[in-house]
Amino acid sequence: MKTTSGVAARFISFEGVDGCGKSTVMDQMSAWLQAEGIPHIRTREPGGTVLGEKIRALLLDPSHGDMHPRSEVLLYTASRAQLAAQVIQPALAEGRWVLSDRYTDATLAYQGYGRGMDRHALRRIQDWATGGLQPHHTVLLDCDLRVAFQRMEAREGAPDRMEQEQESFHRRVREGYLQLAAAEPERFFILDAGKPLAEVLDSFRDNFWLPLLGRIRREAG
Repeated sequence: MKTTSGVAARFISFEGVDGCGKSTVMDQMSAWLQAEGIPHIRTREPGGTVLGEKIRALLLDPSHGDMHPRSEVLLYTASRAQLAAQVIQPALAEGRWVLSDRYTDATLAYQGYGRGMDRHALRRIQDWATGGLQPHHTVLLDCDLRVAFQRMEAREGAPDRMEQEQESFHRRVREGYLQLAAAEPERFFILDAGKPLAEVLDSFRDNFWLPLLGRIRREAG
């Protein structure tokens, strides 16, 4: 469905290892959409709904260090199923863009590559849970793990259960994200998130937002 400005609604997910800076880039994307008068919503995974936020608390609680990987997958997927049905699909149907901090690629990267679980089985579960709903665009923020860890250390509060994983786990996640992006170059946009913030946002504007803005303006006629 199109927005009141005549632009087709788009679903954009933001992915990357913990500490890559997704929230900051999403903030900028939201500001640009607002400046163009394009209605949109922001959400996150796990979470984004009342049920999802309760699941998020379970998943990220460091006291659940003994959580089985299958339980982890099913909890993430339950949150995602609720989010897709209750938030994302209705917003798109109403012509509103959706910006999401993580989506199905996170499960493939973290549980598939990070945990070593069967990625084909994970894809089937995600397709079933979301009714096959996929983002139109996925922005992958990629940076060296040392940079990501430094940013996480600078945050207030204790690291959550996923952030506490060993460096080798996060390295597999990062490599997994890059493999996912290489397999779907038409959907993924890889943003070098290891540079200073101003340079990251300039690159995001010049190489993702401005080309996309040009396309949506042509759509609007």
